[in-house]
Amino acid sequence: MQRTDDGYPARLDIEYPQSLDRISTLLRPILAIPAIILLSVIPPALCTPVALMLVFRQKYPRWWFDFNLEAVRFQNRVYAYLNLMTDEYPSTDEEQSVKLDLDYPDAAQLNRWLPLVKWLLALPHYIVIWVLVVLQNIVVLLAWLAILFTGQYPRPLFTFMLNAERWTLRVEAYAFLLITDRYPPFRLG
Repeated sequence: MQRTDDGYPARLDIEYPQSLDRISTLLRPILAIPAIILLSVIPPALCTPVALMLVFRQKYPRWWFDFNLEAVRFQNRVYAYLNLMTDEYPSTDEEQSVKLDLDYPDAAQLNRWLPLVKWLLALPHYIVIWVLVVLQNIVVLLAWLAILFTGQYPRPLFTFMLNAERWTLRVEAYAFLLITDRYPPFRLG
């Protein structure tokens, strides 16, 4: 996987589709319902137990990391499908065109007390992410129209969506997955 985030321990890449199915795009809100239901019952990250383990035991169990990694991978496959970035129905266990990787943290190197306040320190990022989500909704509508007429996702819109998802992943890795103490950069890409 290409390291697009200057070595940041959370990386995301989505293959640009050469063409997209117009019928699937038209019906996407209906076709996505089962994936949305499944996503709503699978917690995207179990951060409270991990925070407690880091604070009191300074451990990050590998099995817990693996669960969080797979949950976040599935979550991002669903988002890519909903955002029209792929026609592949989100798999619960296959990588597909969405490539996401997180580095397993060395708990001894993480600040023991920082998990208690990371969610608060990320507040400026939440504001930016809120703005990005509003813009993403507009971009998805524009992309939906473009795909219906041309069968292609305009490359600049796709790039914006990918970069916004990368930003969100970096914040999630810092504030909720607790895999790094490195504060996420304020930049797209």
